[in-house]
Amino acid sequence: MVNKTHWWRDAVGYIIYPESFQDSNNDGVGDLPGITSRLDYLKDLGVNLLWICPVFDSPMDDNGYDVRDYYKINPLFGTNEDLKTLLDEAHKRGIRICLDFVLNHTSDEHPWFQKALADPNSEERGFYHFRKGKWVDGKLLPPNNWKGFFATSAWERVGETDDFYLHIFSKKMPDVNWANPALRQRYYEIARHYLDLGVDGFRLDALAHLAKDMTFSDSTVPTDEFGRAYDPSKFSSRPELFDYLAEFKREVLDHYDCLTIGEVGGGVRPEEALRYVCFENGAINMLFNFDTAWCNGAYGSIDKRDDEIKTDIIGMKRSFESWYKSCAGKADLPIYWENHDHPRVLSQYGSTAYRGESAKALATLLLFMYGTPFIYYGDEIGMSNVTYSRIEDFYMDVGNRNDVEEKRALGYSDEQILHYLCRCSRVNARTPMQWNSSPYAGFSNVAPRVKVNDNYLEGVNALDEMNDPYSIINFVQYAIGKRKDPEIAALLKKPWKIVDMNHPDVFAYQHEGEDERLVVVANLRPYSTFFGFYHTIRDVVLHNYGDVIINDHVFTLRPFECFLLRV
Repeated sequence: MVNKTHWWRDAVGYIIYPESFQDSNNDGVGDLPGITSRLDYLKDLGVNLLWICPVFDSPMDDNGYDVRDYYKINPLFGTNEDLKTLLDEAHKRGIRICLDFVLNHTSDEHPWFQKALADPNSEERGFYHFRKGKWVDGKLLPPNNWKGFFATSAWERVGETDDFYLHIFSKKMPDVNWANPALRQRYYEIARHYLDLGVDGFRLDALAHLAKDMTFSDSTVPTDEFGRAYDPSKFSSRPELFDYLAEFKREVLDHYDCLTIGEVGGGVRPEEALRYVCFENGAINMLFNFDTAWCNGAYGSIDKRDDEIKTDIIGMKRSFESWYKSCAGKADLPIYWENHDHPRVLSQYGSTAYRGESAKALATLLLFMYGTPFIYYGDEIGMSNVTYSRIEDFYMDVGNRNDVEEKRALGYSDEQILHYLCRCSRVNARTPMQWNSSPYAGFSNVAPRVKVNDNYLEGVNALDEMNDPYSIINFVQYAIGKRKDPEIAALLKKPWKIVDMNHPDVFAYQHEGEDERLVVVANLRPYSTFFGFYHTIRDVVLHNYGDVIINDHVFTLRPFECFLLRV
């Protein structure tokens, strides 16, 4: 067992979707050498921890989350030597790297699954969940009524046999069987390989789903019009999961000074999260959840008008507060607005009409809250949702393809579906990074697989913003520097609490030191509002407008106006 230094507590994280960050060889796909070429940019921005989405060999049915070979870098992204170069160059610059590690499933092209299909008596057959289907009125049905996350049955038939295999995501991503000790050992070997190589940790994809209801009984929740039941309790945060994680910690993680971040979706309450991450006996270090990612009601909002999409700021504040109250002093917490599975935060909670103001407000709220902040690539320049004109532009995402088919079957028009995808599709977060105003935004010299957002020609790119002293990127860089200032860093470790929980428009919080407070105040509306403020201001550390309007202890906050104050 090694001594954990908890280095991540003072880190500023940055999330990279490798396919869309920087293309180095002009094939239209971002790659590891592209990331390496931008390390100085990242260092200058002030980040020192990268979470890189999947880079292992994959058929790319689900953008790399369908792994074909864990020991090989996807040729689209480079070579194993390119990964080693990236690690070495990042470490020279004081940047740590966590890789996305997919534990819940493999690609159906993985050798384990291919052998399981070829030989029902093989050891690998036990690495997956195979079950016989049910004959009903002469028709072969899946083993149960479970519905997966990608709008289909969670089961896929094996050829013309009576056998089915479980997949809670794409049918090309069969779930592995963590109840099998031999399977678990295979994953521990993979983890050791990369930690020994120099990787600083892992983001553990779909971690909450490793344990399944092994009775495979039908769900009793209401079914959809196709007779399928969406019931995450059958495959999320089940008791056996914590036995698997304890073993993973004991056999692997305890022997490295590494960071582990589990993805648990929205299926775990803050108090339950401690089973994963408690300092005393938790198996991993942090959890990513989605509780604060859809606070504007956009999820599943195909029937909503645009004017019905409005951020529930009180609900958002309560969610952040509940995580803090449950975990402060007991577990480390990551803070982030979105990741590769969500729409852009600027389009969710900000406004393209107030791009600069809202991007700066959201960055300020993120960087000075509590825990370890993670910036999603492009948020530092105000990247926003796409305005694609064709449904087909979203088809690189298997989830979107399935969703379109389902919604067409339900009678929605293509116009409704397109508008919905532009609002909610995760493709919004996967468009190429906008580096400059040259063709394809400086991401590549050829057309990328995912279309570039046209607003890169309107100044939404890194180079144009670097040349503007009042730009979003310069604000974010300055804010990160302030976060690392020793006096402010000390205040960030002080108790945190929401200020005026019931204000419907303003998100404000404070860290309370012995003789001063650090206060963030942000109006998250595209209109002005008022906010009572009864402290003596010692210093306006950050502000996204040119002047301050405060009279008789009341701020007049303009659209998306924000402050970082020492009081």
